[in-house]
Amino acid sequence: MSAIAWTAAVSLAAWLWLLLCQGYFWRTDVRLPRREDPGDWPSVCVVVPARDEAAVLPSSLPSLLAQDYPGRAEVFLVDDGSSDGTGELARELAREHGGLPLTVDSPGEPPAGWTGKLWAVRHGIGLARARGPEYLLLTDADIAHAPDSLRELVAAARTGGFDMVSQMARLRVESAWERLVVPAFVYFFAQLYPFRRIGRKGARTAAAAGGCVLLRAETAERAHVPDAIRHAVIDDVALARAVKGGGGHIWLGLAEKVDSVRPYPRLHDLWRMVSRSAYAQLRHNPLLLFGTVLGLLLVYLVPPLSLIAGLAAGDATTAALGGLAWLVMTGTYLPILRYYDQPSWLAPLLPFTAFLYLLMTVDSAVQHYRGRGAAWKGRTYTRPDALPDKG
Repeated sequence: MSAIAWTAAVSLAAWLWLLLCQGYFWRTDVRLPRREDPGDWPSVCVVVPARDEAAVLPSSLPSLLAQDYPGRAEVFLVDDGSSDGTGELARELAREHGGLPLTVDSPGEPPAGWTGKLWAVRHGIGLARARGPEYLLLTDADIAHAPDSLRELVAAARTGGFDMVSQMARLRVESAWERLVVPAFVYFFAQLYPFRRIGRKGARTAAAAGGCVLLRAETAERAHVPDAIRHAVIDDVALARAVKGGGGHIWLGLAEKVDSVRPYPRLHDLWRMVSRSAYAQLRHNPLLLFGTVLGLLLVYLVPPLSLIAGLAAGDATTAALGGLAWLVMTGTYLPILRYYDQPSWLAPLLPFTAFLYLLMTVDSAVQHYRGRGAAWKGRTYTRPDALPDKG
């Protein structure tokens, strides 16, 4: 066989391994586990870090205030130095909609070594601790919850004996770029952190989705959260590792009643979302970056290129190997497209989307070495111990 055929064969072998041996990451049936209503509903404090979120709060905050929860629940929105009136808007929404009690407070600028979001979370947990809750719900300001979302999360945590239950919110898929890029974002995340392994006791895999995390307050204190992860740019994965590393039982799955209302209408918006933390995911390691680029090329780009090259050269073996690898890839992508109610014809375009992610990852590294670091909401994190720069 030619060198191209051998490369296509390696790519096919990689896809067969991913299909069968990577925790069945491609399946979308990991939803909230079996749950029963507890005899007594524990108290819950909801912590919402918010920085310049006035555009999305009207679509998200009322859903939190309207939670149909049988126990005692209270919402703490931490205004993290917003310049768009986020805090006052939150108060207006609470006066207009009523529902759960809302406290709005601000922690001031984060000190050196803290990311802004985690500093806000720390402040919110400090406010909540005075109420003595059994659980904390950490949720982002762009997340809308169905009326029984909190009830379902608590019931699942109590029934399964979980110290942390997290749901990956269903992201918005309305624009053309969102349809192309967003389902792949969840697909790649599940490939890195197979949900089935996360919920298994004794498994090393740990991850969470920061938009919706129900955490036992005692567990947070035992794991020294968020202080132990104060510098983390990818705070949800760091949180899960801290909790699981401390012996906590965690669970992560896809959401049915939790949605992100944040729009990403342009490729530029999605590019920023991915590139701001992609190189941090690789621990700012050039060797990991090199391996990731090679892996993306081998796994996602080689199959279609081998098929095309084989057909052009009349090499049936190369074409067959590349085509079969592409077929397996396409098949594994279909479930997440169905979860997002997207057409099946998007599945064969996954190699193109993967190439975009490759470019975003490389751009993330370039921005890091230019000293721009991970930028978000006017702050730039250039290194773990750096004070955030103002953008």
